[in-house]
Amino acid sequence: MNQSHKIAIKVAIIYIIIGVLWIIITDSFSMTQAKEDVQTYAMFQHSKGWMFIFITGIFLYIIIRYWTGKMLRSQQEFNLKDEQYQSLFKHNPDCVLELNLEGNVVSINPEAEKLLGHQSDNLKGKNANLLINWNESEKVSVFFTQSLQGEAVKFETTIQNMSDEKRIIRVTFLPIIVQTEMLGVYAIVRDITELRREEELMIMSEKLSVIGHLAAAVAHEIRNPLTSLKGFVQLMDMTKEVNPMHSDIMLKEIDRINIISSELLVLGKKQDVALCKIDLGDCLQQVYTLMKAETNLNNIEMGYQVKKAEPVYIMADSIELKQMVINIVKNSIEAVSDNGNIDISLDVIDDHAVISVSDNGVGMVPERLKRIGEPFYSTKERGTGIGLAICQKIIHRLDGEMHFESEKNKGTTVTIRIPLATTL
Repeated sequence: MNQSHKIAIKVAIIYIIIGVLWIIITDSFSMTQAKEDVQTYAMFQHSKGWMFIFITGIFLYIIIRYWTGKMLRSQQEFNLKDEQYQSLFKHNPDCVLELNLEGNVVSINPEAEKLLGHQSDNLKGKNANLLINWNESEKVSVFFTQSLQGEAVKFETTIQNMSDEKRIIRVTFLPIIVQTEMLGVYAIVRDITELRREEELMIMSEKLSVIGHLAAAVAHEIRNPLTSLKGFVQLMDMTKEVNPMHSDIMLKEIDRINIISSELLVLGKKQDVALCKIDLGDCLQQVYTLMKAETNLNNIEMGYQVKKAEPVYIMADSIELKQMVINIVKNSIEAVSDNGNIDISLDVIDDHAVISVSDNGVGMVPERLKRIGEPFYSTKERGTGIGLAICQKIIHRLDGEMHFESEKNKGTTVTIRIPLATTL
């Protein structure tokens, strides 16, 4: 029932109440006058209709003026709010799409026209899924359905604009609810393509820095088995015999060189970041093998423990994950002195994979601990602070979290929680 109907019913009820009261009061007065003064009774009977019209007219005028004034004020407030909304819609620096319950486009703002390369009139009535890459449309449909339940939803996806450019976007679905009725969804879209490229450049830059840092230790680690190989080859050349025991040792040393060099090459390989299901235990084992070279060079004891017998699967990019753990282990190496200890462990707690890297190094005071992860803030004299900032970004992509515990001169423990991959 709209507002005008409500007002009409109220006016009719008031009119009826006034009429009933008027009849009761005037009839009572008429009966009294009829007994006392017939002339007064006749005059009252003649004029009471006009009096009723006059009195009800005043009442109705006051009431209708009050309610219409209230309606006009509400309309003015509504128009003001509508103008504010239109201003917010048109001048919003983010792209805004209004979708109905079926997911069809109702309207888009100028910023969305620029991003999509479509005019608003061309998209009206068309399903928004046409703008999404086909392989992600099902995921977006799930988020849309979730928003229709009255929940705000955030996610990232990719689109193809009119120039066939692939753009990475961050989308927020906001339900449109008016007087408890669901009318549709607002899609707030932000183009984060350039932001992602800058992050990738930062990660690649830090990755090259890590590789350069590891190169000396890896070269030293490879030199040892090469020395053994050279000695056995010289021995075979002198004796003109092949000793099976020597051959077995040589093959193991070659395998060791191959593992270390392969890990270093994979770490430096440039590739598109794509999350896939990986065995976290296997990934950490490879990092352990690679970092063992540097810990040996620095006379540091490093251990690795997996507390779950079965494989631990997560959704991640294996190269980025290795880079993140290497950064953390590298910080531990720089924090401990000779004959120090670094321990890496893997466990599963509450549907999360939990990686722990602990050392018995110099530790940190609480003031420094609060700022860990800020870009360009470092606890080291010549550090940039970018390494841990990038670690934070990588963990954020995986919907994980990183926590630091540290005590001065006692050591630091870094705990990383990453959701397990869902079982298909």
